[in-house]
Amino acid sequence: MVDWFLSTQERGNPDSSIPTWCTGNTAEPLIHGITYFDRLAEEVDSLREGDHLFFTDWRGDPDERLRDDGPTVASLFAAAAKRGVIVKGLLWRSHLDKLAYSEEENRNLGDAVREAGGEVLLDQRVRRGGSHHQKLVVIRHPGNPDRDVAFVGGIDLCHSRRDGPLHLGDPQAVKMSTKYGKNPPWHDVQLALKGPVVGALDLTFRERWSDPAPLDQHGPISTIMDRLKHADEHADRLPPQPPDPPPCGTLNVQVLRTYPAMRPRYSFAPKGERTIARAYTKAIRKAKHLIYLEDQYLWSTEVAQLFAEALKATPTLHLVAVVPRHPDVDGRMALPPNEIGREQALAVCHLAAPDRVHVFDLENHKGTPVYVHAKVCVIDDIWCSVGSDNFNRRSWTHDSEISCAILDEEGQFARDLRLRLMREHLDREPGDDADLQDPISAVKAMTETADRLRAWSDDGRGSPRPPGRIFPHSPEHLPWHQRLWSLPAYRLFYDPDGRPWRARRRNTF
Repeated sequence: MVDWFLSTQERGNPDSSIPTWCTGNTAEPLIHGITYFDRLAEEVDSLREGDHLFFTDWRGDPDERLRDDGPTVASLFAAAAKRGVIVKGLLWRSHLDKLAYSEEENRNLGDAVREAGGEVLLDQRVRRGGSHHQKLVVIRHPGNPDRDVAFVGGIDLCHSRRDGPLHLGDPQAVKMSTKYGKNPPWHDVQLALKGPVVGALDLTFRERWSDPAPLDQHGPISTIMDRLKHADEHADRLPPQPPDPPPCGTLNVQVLRTYPAMRPRYSFAPKGERTIARAYTKAIRKAKHLIYLEDQYLWSTEVAQLFAEALKATPTLHLVAVVPRHPDVDGRMALPPNEIGREQALAVCHLAAPDRVHVFDLENHKGTPVYVHAKVCVIDDIWCSVGSDNFNRRSWTHDSEISCAILDEEGQFARDLRLRLMREHLDREPGDDADLQDPISAVKAMTETADRLRAWSDDGRGSPRPPGRIFPHSPEHLPWHQRLWSLPAYRLFYDPDGRPWRARRRNTF
């Protein structure tokens, strides 16, 4: 495993008690928000007095329905707290307005949970311009550890995420680029994990919760507003951490995080932590045949350079990337910085191996583009990762992130995950993947499907639609006058660098 996973020394953060990796686990990919939300509601409903429900998120909308007929996120978590479940949550402080904090208390996630006896903190222990981007739910049953489960991935507890396999969008939608329509179709992935890794994820939550630094660090105005609104500014003591659940499967899981170098320092990562960046760097350099990824923001040249070096070093290697067709924003000022980063990153990859880089985007059968929010990477059907992190410098150095890298002793998990995702994009039924098993024939199948759909679209879309949902991705090329200002804005604000100065000078993670 040390050939693929980071060693203790390579992790580079001796101040955290996170295990190097965990053996004996199971993991279930929950593809689509509708699948994850249903499973989450089921697990939380099963909690009883004394059980634990811990969660972190970038955004949480209290009125988001987890099923067509509910419950909402707020009512589900509040009901658990009323039953005596120990409910604790950490939400990024900067989305206070997104949580409708000034409206009725039962529409605010923190207030609803606190009224029921739980506790949700608004956490701004980040670099300036940064965010807490981790999407984690940990469910513990002290005395019955076989039932413990944790959820990690790209799906927030908020609007627009509850989409399904047809990608018709969440009825409760966020405002996005008009190109995605009224209810933006949304593609995403979460993992349900069981086994000893749940203990490592529990510890990840506890490290953040118990960090002694003040919750709000960037200005007195927000602190005053929080106090006027009676926000909880101090974390109560957590119950003792239960022993790790017993082994229950064949998966080896390495918990990876990003924390920036900042002041005041994190007590559990005083120099930051960049195990996500380090793990990808190690795994990408080992790739021989196929790197398959799905990502919202493939747009950093530092990340693209890793792919380019691997492609140059290994003539048998192909890169397949599934990305959004358009950024999630419109506007003359917001759009160009979003576009220029991806344009540059893809150009670096194409220059290294123009015939071995294959980039696609998605649309549903109604012709509406699908917003790809997933953060998935599969390398040679051996190593894979699912998490909150994107393939950009911000996710690898600046914000808080969490991901799980997986190696399967039986050699099935990574391949099965890739095949499930490919079958969906190609409109294939389960089991219809004989030509997808081999990386080269899989690339051919995806390319041919995308080219047929592009030709059908260019011909006016008047004939019956060919099967599939993937199109060749064509990044926008900005004129020089937009590049002049959008590139510095992109590097400074959209994709900032959270590394210590020594790592920046050496360009290492």
